[in-house]
Order: sequence, then structure tokens, then C-alpha cells
Amino acid sequence: MSDPDVLTRAAAAYDGRSIPPGAQETTWRAADGQLIRRLDWPQPGKARGALLFAPGRADFYEKHLSVLYEWHAAGWHVSSIDWRGQAMSGRLGLDATTGHADDFAPWVADLAAFWRSWQADAPGPHVLVGHSMGGHLALRAVVERQVRPDALVLVAPMLGLNPGWVPSTVLHPLGNLVARLRQRHQPAWKWERGLVPLSNMRMQLLTHDDVRFADEDWWYEQRPDLALGPPSWGWIAAALASIRGLDRRGALESVDVPVLLLGTTADRLVSWRAIRRAAARIPKAELVTFGSEARHEILRESATVRQRALDAVARFLDRAAPARDHSQAQAQAGD
Repeated sequence: MSDPDVLTRAAAAYDGRSIPPGAQETTWRAADGQLIRRLDWPQPGKARGALLFAPGRADFYEKHLSVLYEWHAAGWHVSSIDWRGQAMSGRLGLDATTGHADDFAPWVADLAAFWRSWQADAPGPHVLVGHSMGGHLALRAVVERQVRPDALVLVAPMLGLNPGWVPSTVLHPLGNLVARLRQRHQPAWKWERGLVPLSNMRMQLLTHDDVRFADEDWWYEQRPDLALGPPSWGWIAAALASIRGLDRRGALESVDVPVLLLGTTADRLVSWRAIRRAAARIPKAELVTFGSEARHEILRESATVRQRALDAVARFLDRAAPARDHSQAQAQAGD
């Protein structure tokens, strides 16, 4: 099992406001030529395995460098990517601030193509970790047999939108109707980014940790192109369509890889009820539940919450994706 003291020392040694030495920022070219930003942080010696982190909507890997640092300190080869149309990998809407999507399928295709290339080069076992929208896309890629990790970790995955008590069969057609009436490329609400007090509404949605919340604005100052505002009505309709696809009978029941889900009952962005239902439907699922102590960004929460989450992930990966010895690696290479 990974030594929690190693993770604690790593967290204390790194403030999350620089690209760590040894980590490389490059680009990956998708099949249609779209350049997508990537981060790769290999181990200097033998790796515990390889972990690919998929961030959420309007997200970027810089926000999550502290947790990537901790996984790297535990021996993992760590990578992360932007989603096309987010962070510094272009835009899909009519302006630079609206997060638009006509369909989630291109994101799933990007993940599948990147995974094949990344898996061939990275040491096993291979783990996929997805946060929020990234968790939704990671799970959908597994359901559609486009990606097959040795283990899948979903952190506050977007498996339903609030209000969670309204079924996707109702929300999906309603979302389509609103998108037609309001125009699909239009933002769902008004937004103007700027430095804001740490007590603002956005922090109330994301984390109790004011330092980690402030990290996000620090990165916006250093790299203004990271900023992305509200989703478009088209994104909302596409999200509801994709969620409804996962809700269909037999979809989650077909998942045959070990899955760890982390969710909080206090989440005001994604549906906790949907996460709980998914955990009951996935055959090899484990669920770790947080309460009012955790908001949506569980891995960017207060130290106690974050450590509990990291410990749960470490224990899960020790069971589901144990380190391979030399003979196992040779056998796999010969297959």
C-alpha cells in the first residue's frame, strides 16, 4: 500500500503554482488535426504504474497540480490532458468565454484515441481518473468499450445534474426545448471573469479551502487563455443527452473494470443521487461518501477531506491495479 506519509510530505513541499520539474507540457494531435494540450510527468526510475487524469468542465490541469504531485510522489507516471474547446486547447463556441458543445461524442473519441497512444508508451498498470465532466466522459468511454483501464476512479462524476430528483428522461427533452428557444451557442447565464472575494458563491460550490480556491485565480493571471465561462445551452442539452445514454438499461451494468466513485451529499453542481445509483449498478464499484465537509472539488478540499480521499484511492488501486513485478511486465510485453 502507498505510504500516506509520502503523500503528506509531497503536499507540504509543493504549493501548486508552478509546473513541477520533470513534468513536460506538449501537445497531442487528434485525428482531425486539433491540437490538444497535455502534461506528462514520468518517473525517474521504475514507476508504480501510469495514471491519466481527466479534468472537468471549464477545468485545466494546472488547478490539479497538487494532487498530481502527490500521485507522482507515490510512484505513478502521471499525465493529464485538456478537453478540446477548453483551457488552452481552443474553443468550440462563437466566443472565447462560452463553453459550447453540440455533442459529447467528440470528447469521448479524443479520449479513446489519446488513451491508445498513451497506454502504449506508459508503464502499466494503467489507471484512468476523471473529475466531474471528466468522470462522466471517462465512464462513457468505458461503457462504449473505447477505453479499458485496469482501474477507473471517478471523483464527483457528472452522472446527473441538479435537481437530482428529476429523471434524465424529463430533463433531456426539457434541455433540448430550452436550447432551441434560447439558441444553442448562447451562454446559459451572464458571466464576467475577474478577481473575486474568496467568500463568493463560486467558492461555496467548489471547496472549503480558500488557498486552493485562490490557486485558480493565480493561474488565470499567469495564463489568461485558461479562462472559460458558463456553458452554452447546447452544452447543457448535450450533457443531458449523454447522461440519459448512461442511464439506459444495461449500460452501467456492462462495465467490467473495477471502479471507485467518490461523491459528496453536499454537492450542488452534480447529482449525488445519480452517483449513488451508478455505484449500485456497476458490478465492481466501490463508493466513498463525503458529507457537508466536502464540496464538489473533493481533491481540492481541506486537508482532512483530501487526505481521506487520497487514502481511499491508494487503497483501491493497491487492490484493483496492483504493481506489476518484472515477470508480469515481461509476460505482458510478449503478448
